[in-house]
Amino acid sequence: MQMDNRLPPKKVPGFCSFRYGLSFLVHCCNVIITAQRACLNLTMVVMVNSTDPHGLPNTSTKKLLDNIKNPVYNWSPDIQGIILSSTFYGVIIIQVPVGYFSGIYSTKKMIGFALCLSSVLSLLIPPAAGIGVAWVIVCRAIQGVAQGIVGTAQFEIYVKWAPPLERGRLTSMSTSGFLLGPFIVLLVTGVICESLGWPMVFYIFGACGCALCLLWFVLFYDDPKDHPCISISEKEYITSSLVQQNGFLSSLPYLFAWICGNLAGQLSDFFLTRNILSIIAVRKLFTAAGFLLPAIFGVCLPYLSSSFYSIVIFLILAGATGSFCLGGVLINGLDIAPRYFGFIKACSTLTGMIGGLIASTLTGLILKQDPESAWFKTFILMAAINVTGLIFYLIVAKAEIQDWAKEKQHTRL
Repeated sequence: MQMDNRLPPKKVPGFCSFRYGLSFLVHCCNVIITAQRACLNLTMVVMVNSTDPHGLPNTSTKKLLDNIKNPVYNWSPDIQGIILSSTFYGVIIIQVPVGYFSGIYSTKKMIGFALCLSSVLSLLIPPAAGIGVAWVIVCRAIQGVAQGIVGTAQFEIYVKWAPPLERGRLTSMSTSGFLLGPFIVLLVTGVICESLGWPMVFYIFGACGCALCLLWFVLFYDDPKDHPCISISEKEYITSSLVQQNGFLSSLPYLFAWICGNLAGQLSDFFLTRNILSIIAVRKLFTAAGFLLPAIFGVCLPYLSSSFYSIVIFLILAGATGSFCLGGVLINGLDIAPRYFGFIKACSTLTGMIGGLIASTLTGLILKQDPESAWFKTFILMAAINVTGLIFYLIVAKAEIQDWAKEKQHTRL
C-alpha cells in the first residue's frame, strides 16, 4: 500500500485577503480620477452662469461675496466645449503607449505618479481659471493623459496579482470605481458649490487624490513575491496559480478593443450622415457585430489548441470585437430616452457587472466539475448567451424617442 505524501492544501483567505484589498485600492483610484474628470461638467454651470455685470453700484454686498466664493468667467459655449473635451484628447493619445510600456516599466510608479499628477492639476484648475482659459485647457489635457495612464496601466496589475479563477471578481471590483465616481460627483458637487464655492470641489477631489497617492506608494507592490505584508499562504497561492505572461500580449486586447470602439463610433456616424442606413439599422448592425464576433471567435478557441499564435489572435479578437457594441446597444438608450440616458446607462452597466460576477463564479464551477471539456462548455455557453441576447435585441429594439421619455409641455390659457 502506497502512502500519499502530499500535504493538504492550506486555507487561503478570500474576500478579506490582501489581493482583494489592493483591488479595492485600485477601485478608489478609479473613483478619484473619474470624479476629478467629471466635476467640471457640473461646476461649469456655476463658473459661467452670471447675469449681473461686475462692479455696478447697485450690486449688493451679498452678491460680491458670492462672486468671491464662486468666481464667474465670460466663456462662450464653444470655449466651454473645448474645455470639457480637452481631457479626452489626453486620454486618447496615451492609450497605445501605456498599453505597451505598462508591460515593461513599473506599474506602481506609472499609476502612482499619474494619480499624483492628476490630483495636483485638479488643485491648480481654480487658479488657472483666474489666469486665463488657455491654462485651464492645458491643465485638463495633461490631466487627461495622467488619467489615461491610470485607467489603462491598472490592468497590468492582474497579470501578477489575480489568480485565473478570481480575475472576474477582482477586475469588476476595481473597474466599478469608474461608475461610482460620477455618482459621488453628482451627489456632493452641488452642495459644495453652494456652501463653499466651486473651487473647493477641485481642491477636495485633488486633496483626496494626493492622500490616496501616498497610500498607493506604501501599500502596492508590482509583484506579490516582493510585498512585505502579504501572508505566506496567500503569496504562495497567487504565485503558484499564475502562469508567467508577457506584458505586451496582455495589453493587446485592450488596445484592439479601443481601436474597435473608436471604429464603431466613426462608422456608425458615417452611415447616418450619408443616409446609408437608418438609426435602428445602424444600432442593430453594430450590436450584431459586437455579439456575434466574440461568440464566433470564442467557439473556435477549443479547436486551436495546437497553435499558440492562433489562440492568442482569437483571444484578442474575442475580447476586442465586443467593443463594436459602442455603436449599437450601448448608446441606444440615448436614442429612445435622452432625458433618462444617465439612469438607463447606470442600470444597464449594473446589470452587466452582476452578469460578470455570475459568469466568473459559474466558470469556476464548470472548471472544477469537468476540467477536460470545461473550456469548450464555457465558450459554447458564452456564445449561446450572446446569440439569445442578440435575438431578443433585434426583435424589440427601437431607435425613436419613446412616449414616456418625451418632454411634457404645459400650456396656460
